[in-house]
Amino acid sequence: MRRRSLGVALAAAAALITLPAHAPASAAETPLSQGKTATSSSVENGGTPAAYAVDGDTGTRWSSAAGDTQWLQVDLGATASVTKVVLDWEAAYGKDYKVQISADGSTWTDLKSVTGGDGGTDTLDVSGQGRYVRMYGIHRATQWGYSLWEFQVFGTTGGSTPSSCGTANAAQGRPASASSTENAGTPASAAFDGDPGTRWSSAASDPQWVQVDLGSVQDLCKVDLSWEAAYAKEFQIQASTDGHTWNTLRSVTGATGGTASYDVSGSGRYLRIYGTVRATGYGYSLWEVAVHTGSSGTTGPVQGGGDLGPNVIVVDPSTPNLQQKFDQVFAQQESAQFGTGRYQFLLKPGTYNGINAQIGFYTSISGLGLNPDDTQINGDVTVDAGWFNGNATQNFWRSAENLAIRPSNGTDRWAVAQAAPFRRIHVQGGLNLAPNGYGWASGGYIADSKIDGTVGPYSQQQWYTRDSSVGGWTNGVWNMTFTGVQGAPATNFDTGPYTTLDTTPVSREKPFLYLDGSTYKVFVPAKRTNARGVSWPANAGTSIPLDQFYVVKPGATAATINQALSQGLNLLFTPGVYHLDRTIDVTRADTVVLGLGLATLVPDNGVDALHVADVDGVRLAGFLIDAGSVNSDTLLQIGPPGSAADHSADPTTMQDVFVRIGGAGPGLATNSVVVNSDDVVIDHTWLWRADHGSGVGWDTNRADYGLRVNGDDVLATGLFVEHFNKYDVYWNGERGRTIFFQNEKAYDAPNAAAITHDGIVGYAAYKVADSVTTHEAWGLGSYCNYTADPSIVQAHGFQVPVRSGVVLHDVLVISLGGKGQYAHVVNDTGAPTSGTDTVPSKLTRFP
Repeated sequence: MRRRSLGVALAAAAALITLPAHAPASAAETPLSQGKTATSSSVENGGTPAAYAVDGDTGTRWSSAAGDTQWLQVDLGATASVTKVVLDWEAAYGKDYKVQISADGSTWTDLKSVTGGDGGTDTLDVSGQGRYVRMYGIHRATQWGYSLWEFQVFGTTGGSTPSSCGTANAAQGRPASASSTENAGTPASAAFDGDPGTRWSSAASDPQWVQVDLGSVQDLCKVDLSWEAAYAKEFQIQASTDGHTWNTLRSVTGATGGTASYDVSGSGRYLRIYGTVRATGYGYSLWEVAVHTGSSGTTGPVQGGGDLGPNVIVVDPSTPNLQQKFDQVFAQQESAQFGTGRYQFLLKPGTYNGINAQIGFYTSISGLGLNPDDTQINGDVTVDAGWFNGNATQNFWRSAENLAIRPSNGTDRWAVAQAAPFRRIHVQGGLNLAPNGYGWASGGYIADSKIDGTVGPYSQQQWYTRDSSVGGWTNGVWNMTFTGVQGAPATNFDTGPYTTLDTTPVSREKPFLYLDGSTYKVFVPAKRTNARGVSWPANAGTSIPLDQFYVVKPGATAATINQALSQGLNLLFTPGVYHLDRTIDVTRADTVVLGLGLATLVPDNGVDALHVADVDGVRLAGFLIDAGSVNSDTLLQIGPPGSAADHSADPTTMQDVFVRIGGAGPGLATNSVVVNSDDVVIDHTWLWRADHGSGVGWDTNRADYGLRVNGDDVLATGLFVEHFNKYDVYWNGERGRTIFFQNEKAYDAPNAAAITHDGIVGYAAYKVADSVTTHEAWGLGSYCNYTADPSIVQAHGFQVPVRSGVVLHDVLVISLGGKGQYAHVVNDTGAPTSGTDTVPSKLTRFP
């Protein structure tokens, strides 16, 4: 059996990303994993348990059943920054496997993928944060299972850990449930009522369980059990963040009943006692279960700066096999519409020749220069729709930024749908926005970009372009809107698709990462008023060094993120999926929250994802919020209710921030985004209640409202909101403005009755509250596609109070293929749609 480091042999095949090498562990370094709790998908026999892979004894081993998909995991006991994993294989080794990390033991992020392994000792340099680390086997090398002498995890502990165990009973009076009860007089709640004279008892069979909901995720340090005569001889103490996926904190065998206390280490919202072997012929019976929680201590302040994590790929023109790197990520992400992979390519300044960077789902490509022309690609940055048979209407969630492109054939192709921004790009040629074959397309957004040649939308249904310059624009289908664009076509909405404003009233470009010499910084552009054309190379704004950012990596907890914010750090989310057990609270003025590679925030257990205080100048940019399976009230809230401060000089901006409810699994949220602060600028968002994917149904991914605006003087530029159960947009603030709005009504409305309110059939796509006296909007479109009941006739697409100060310009409604119709455009005004020919009904002005 050979023992060696993977090193060069797997550098290309095993990892898509080259990371900075970490210093090797010294001989005296003890693995974080040694002696910790280990579990596995299976064991070969009683002599090869999971614990033997972390016992520090190279003469004992874990081995699995003889199947391909097997895993071994270790609970480090606290969040750690993991830098290296060593796998000492027995003869039955893994040919293809992953090393993964998790904050909660249920949602996993890849640290390293190994293919073509040949056994021996694999030493893997990794970078990530989490409490749980596992080897996830994909293909065995032999007919046997997987077998490890030792599984060693190295790094440093960090984040929150319990510093003391409290004496209070966190479970007392909390909601409880059980697998069964012996009778009505012994309910589950009796084990958590603080009364030693009442008890829970189960049916007389194995296994049985009783569990308690602590109300929020807690650090768990001790559990006290008081058994009645019918006790458990063997049982497990388990914890869960969601009540579905359980981690074993303690396994007990040979118990003798009575009163016993057990020290545990873990976290969860739910705790249960899971009995596997009874001591008597009766069921299980507990007088009381007491749960003690730790007061959280910390290992010190959260540090700013550092490396960019495992999913950021930094390259320069001399990087070997650069095209292969692009191709590898694209092969993985091309059709991974609801996958968990997240990637960011960062190109150092220089000239890149002969490159075609195809950009798939959850992939971003950006230059690291201060100006787009600092990073020159003589080649292409391409989005096409081959994966979907030439249909580009689902080319979501990707981006390109801060580059110069000289296309190989003179025209670059960027055939995208929603949530795919094209920012700060200099195209030294033309730009084709349609897929090969000119199939359907439903985009799109361009800002702060210069296209020297002609832009050809061709089959694109709608598009918004802001503060840019174009050499020409060939056509439009339904709604093409321009503000501050040099070379834009003139308004012709009465006969065509164009709405053009000479300038953008208020804009501020998205923050971006760049290199100042060898130092990473984030440039924060200044606000512009009545802008026209690109902001560069003048680049008014400020630079913030990376050490003033908490660089958030997969496995980071919401508690650590909030601690970083409380220290005055900004946030840079590296690509990954982040589960949140509590709301991220931004309270400091001018905080930057910037995501790379479509970093995704998932609120668990019904918490809101992110709240922003009523302060000046917060920048939110470049991330996706994906609703969890338990209903959240509001996924993103900007300003608390009643906010009234004046932020006109330094507004909060929300740019390329996207929301999804369903699609990747069941998601629920009453409100997607609520804006209570005044003067907020929403610059390109897509708020989407999923119409396809997993966890989709009228109530399965219920989401009543997309955007609710209560603040005054709020501006939206590039507003895409689709498929909500009630109003997609409800605007309650004064002097609001929207430039470009794209909407589809919910496909799955079961019938007209389900969406009838106040005697009106259908909730308007865009509703301005009756109390509003001043509001103005340009370039608005709503489409219906009532596939569940094509007989629905929606009263109108837009509903506004009839006042001289409330004006809508260039508004349309469309029935897509005759699946449902609109009776009017705005209120009771505008011709109805009809037939199956997908012809818009328009108003150039209302009233």
